[in-house]
Amino acid sequence: MRLLSALIVLLVGASSAEAARPMITDDARLTDAGSCQVESWVHIHGKQRELWALPACNPGGNFEMTLGGALAYDGSRQESGAAVIQFKTLFKPLAINGYGIGLAAGYASQPGSAHTGNPYFYVPVSFSLADDSVVIHTNLGYTRERENQENRLTWGVGSEIQLTSRSHLIAESYGQGKGNPFFQVGIRHWIVPNHVQIDTTYGSQFGAIGHQHWFSIGLRLISPTLF
Repeated sequence: MRLLSALIVLLVGASSAEAARPMITDDARLTDAGSCQVESWVHIHGKQRELWALPACNPGGNFEMTLGGALAYDGSRQESGAAVIQFKTLFKPLAINGYGIGLAAGYASQPGSAHTGNPYFYVPVSFSLADDSVVIHTNLGYTRERENQENRLTWGVGSEIQLTSRSHLIAESYGQGKGNPFFQVGIRHWIVPNHVQIDTTYGSQFGAIGHQHWFSIGLRLISPTLF
């Protein structure tokens, strides 16, 4: 966790047009073949803060590995953190004016959670419209809640709408098999195209917008070819 904290500090000090985190709905795309990336963001929810960093690499071209997590704070008190390990591959890469489909599976714990984590999988399907000016992402999957011994359906629908050559409007709605869904909206901007990206989002839950909402600010770094 100390190494993770140091990594976040370095990324922010270094000054994070895809469905990258902190969006929950994933895309049918991978990190560039032979490259690595780090998606990092600060999630602020009232007095609660989460500092996330998710490094990922795609050494072989069609197999992406992600290993990361978060530090969580409630006011000045540190809570238990989070950990994520995920593997992702594509059955059909996303093409301009076409569609892509993949499979992701992993194991994740949530900040402040007392149990060890939940296994999950989902199928991301993405659709490119108007020469990539609009891209729609859909996810459908399952997670096993070990604490409650329940299997839950998970889903998400997200979009990227190009505003300028470097900026996109991003929006999504997502949820599980029961309860009101959540949503996020925001802006994503390339500082250095294909290498340095920043974003900011606002999110809440339908039916509880006046009671709970959050903000996030993210930084994404993509390396040149390493493998």
